[in-house]
Amino acid sequence: MSFLAAIGRIVLSLFAAIGRVALFGFETISHLFRPPYYPREIGVALMQIGYFSLPVVGLTTIFTGGALALQIYAGGARFSAEAVVPQIVAIGMVRELGPVLVGLMIAARVTSSIAAEIATMKVTEQIDALVTLSTNPMKYLTLPRVLAATLVMPVLVAVGNIIGIMGGYLVGTGRLGFNAGTYLRNTIDFLEPSDIATSLAKGAVFGFLAALMGCYYGMQSGRGAQGVGRATKSAVVVASVLILAANFILTELFFAA
Repeated sequence: MSFLAAIGRIVLSLFAAIGRVALFGFETISHLFRPPYYPREIGVALMQIGYFSLPVVGLTTIFTGGALALQIYAGGARFSAEAVVPQIVAIGMVRELGPVLVGLMIAARVTSSIAAEIATMKVTEQIDALVTLSTNPMKYLTLPRVLAATLVMPVLVAVGNIIGIMGGYLVGTGRLGFNAGTYLRNTIDFLEPSDIATSLAKGAVFGFLAALMGCYYGMQSGRGAQGVGRATKSAVVVASVLILAANFILTELFFAA
């Protein structure tokens, strides 16, 4: 019975945590429809999450696209199907690898930064000072970051997709002997508008989850340096797992037969 009780406690703790995160998310979204608004904070968040993430997104996706082209060529050679490299690189990057890799990079770079920043503000009582000044911390700290991440992530995913396909193009034409015009034509002809739309939709969901987890764990941080460290670690881990889980669910919704 003690074993069953332990399992029950774990399950109840899991559902309680899910409930707290869901309520936090609903409260964040509700502030979108109630003034006041802080456009300066949203602009700063757009720059920090979007513009300053471009280098890591570009490097990650270009090397992934190149490696994907090499792997597909090597695998296709076993079945005399080397010609499918442009098509598979395009669909692999746009449907899966682009959104997921960009999401995980944002979780590593942005979620950790948001969690550490907000947790530090809580430790140093800056959040209490906001409340004293009649400023809602959810509206001033959480909403701008979550909104900015949701808006800018589709742009980052689009850029990542393009750079990843370009990485496959460079490897395909420079290393594998593909004709440049034929490679680009096969890439364009194979992709459909629905592939691009679902990729951008995934990006918006992943951006929302990444920023929300950073804000949630930052707000829930314990006192002291250890509390900041635990909040940052938990935010990145949970955001990464949620992004992968959401990717599976969205793929099932968008592409299930």
